[in-house]
Amino acid sequence: MALIELDAVLGSLVVEQTGETTWTAPNVEMDYRRIFGGQLLGQAIALGVATTEGKSVKSLSCLFPREGSMDEPLEFVVEETQTGRAFAARRITAAQNGKTFFVAQLSMHADEDGHDHQDPAPEVGGPEDAALQEPTMIPWTTRIVAGVDIADHGVGPADYALWTRVDDRRLPDDLAINQALLAYATDLNVIGTALRPIEGVSVADTQISLHTAVTSHSIWFHRPFRIDEWCLITQHSPTISGARAFGHGTVFDAGGALVASFAQESMIRPIG
Repeated sequence: MALIELDAVLGSLVVEQTGETTWTAPNVEMDYRRIFGGQLLGQAIALGVATTEGKSVKSLSCLFPREGSMDEPLEFVVEETQTGRAFAARRITAAQNGKTFFVAQLSMHADEDGHDHQDPAPEVGGPEDAALQEPTMIPWTTRIVAGVDIADHGVGPADYALWTRVDDRRLPDDLAINQALLAYATDLNVIGTALRPIEGVSVADTQISLHTAVTSHSIWFHRPFRIDEWCLITQHSPTISGARAFGHGTVFDAGGALVASFAQESMIRPIG
C-alpha cells in the first residue's frame, strides 16, 4: 500500500509567491515527522522554472544541513544569482525557526542544438522482466531489476536498478513536472544500495539500529524525457567510510537514451 499519493506529490509542486523573493508550497502529507528530501528536490525544480523564462533546469545541487519539520510552515527564499540569454542560476534556501534546513543551487539552460554522445544503457532486460514492487514512498509503478530486496540483511553488491513509470494517467506536457518527479524518485534508494555489502545490516534498520540522513544530492538532466513512460534508474555505491556513504546513478529512457545522472552523500551512523 502506498504511503503517499501521487496527487499529493504533484500538489507539492504548485509553488506560490508570497513576497519579492519568498515562495511557499505544501508538504507531501505522510506519517513521518521530517520533510522527505525528494519533495524538496522537486520543489526546487518548480521554483527554478517559476523564476526564469524560456529555460529548463539542467542541474540541481542540494544540501540538507538539518531536518525540516512537517509541523512548521514551509517558506523558500529564491535569489537571482545570474540571468543570461542561454544560462541562468538561482539559489534557494529554506529555514524553520531561524535555522536553514535546505540549500539548493540551480543551473538553468535554454534549449540548444549541438554534438551528441552517450554511454549505452546497461543490458538488464525490460520492465516486463523485473519484479513488481508495491508502491510505498514512490507512489507510481516500480519494477525491481532481478528482484533485489535492499531490505534484506544478506550481503550483495552495492548496485540496484529499477524501472519506473507513472501509469495511472498522462502527465502534462511540462518537462519540469517530469524532472521533479524523477528527482523525487532518485532520492529514495541510494542509502539502501550503499548498505548492501554490509552483512547483517540493511536500510530496514533505519531508526532501529541506524541513524540515516541524506546530506547532499545532485542531479543533472541531459535530455528531455517523460516519466509517464518507462525510465530505468541504475545506481551504485563505491564506498561507505567515516559514517558517510556515497552513491551515484544514471537514468535511461526505454529507448536507451541517457536522460539524467545523479549523486548523493548520506550519513549512516549506528545508534548507541
